[in-house]
Amino acid sequence: MPRENFNDLLAFLAVAQERSFTRAAAKLGVSQSALSHTVRALETRLGVRLLARTTRSVAPTEAGERLLQTLVPRLEEIEAEIAAVSDMGERPSGTIRITAIDHVIDQVLWPRLAPVLEHYPDVRVEMSADYRLVDIAADRYDIGVRFGDQVDKDMVAVRLTPDVPMTIVGSPRYFATHPVPTRVQDLVRHNCITLRLSGSGGLYAWELRDGDREVEVRVGGQLTFNGAYQMLHAAVDGHGLAFLPGDMTQPHVDAGRLRLVMDDCCPRFPGLHAYYPSRRNSSRALRVVIDAIRLQA
Repeated sequence: MPRENFNDLLAFLAVAQERSFTRAAAKLGVSQSALSHTVRALETRLGVRLLARTTRSVAPTEAGERLLQTLVPRLEEIEAEIAAVSDMGERPSGTIRITAIDHVIDQVLWPRLAPVLEHYPDVRVEMSADYRLVDIAADRYDIGVRFGDQVDKDMVAVRLTPDVPMTIVGSPRYFATHPVPTRVQDLVRHNCITLRLSGSGGLYAWELRDGDREVEVRVGGQLTFNGAYQMLHAAVDGHGLAFLPGDMTQPHVDAGRLRLVMDDCCPRFPGLHAYYPSRRNSSRALRVVIDAIRLQA
């Protein structure tokens, strides 16, 4: 196969994974029209439609899905070999892509990585904020960060934090006009600030304890966000109750801007873990990043 055809395959792969010519073009650094022309040329040479296009979506056809499933593992093998060859050099090098939620990137990952990366100029890190439970293999990430109970068993997992206490908080301004809730059942009468999940599009149900039972409480309210910081700011400003990690809310509680309620109903989530496929274990760049962000004894 001519060399340029490999570039065409990479173009198809980007569109199939992103399910969008616009996002794939931005990812590849080319124009949308050029990318569309490349994919159509590939389809013409192969004599089969690889992508089903509508005005709203792009998805692989049966033939496209077969090609996609064939390409991904082979390209991963090539990337792993390239990483192994790079590791034979004197300095760790390569790009490490990480997916985590915005709060974790700001409060855990970046403070630990910033001083270390100064010593490894050839190690590049790309961090993407996402509230979805990302399939890091399919989306071509090297590391994911989630709570320990959300990590698949076939992944290598490294603890980043102790267990995380969750909190329900409201501001003094909010409680000046609303009673303090004491039971799970009280939440239906409160203005709760909700989180829109980017994957399913649904609202996150608060995971609480009701006595000895674990319950998911579907709260509602005037405000919905897709990020934790916006929820925190709205709670501080007096617009309702928020369910957030304790390390986010504690500084505001200490300063009197927020008040903790229903502490006996709030669980401790398993600590944050970085996870990655075992096939990446040989990369020195990945080990530099993992060693920097892991929980230190």
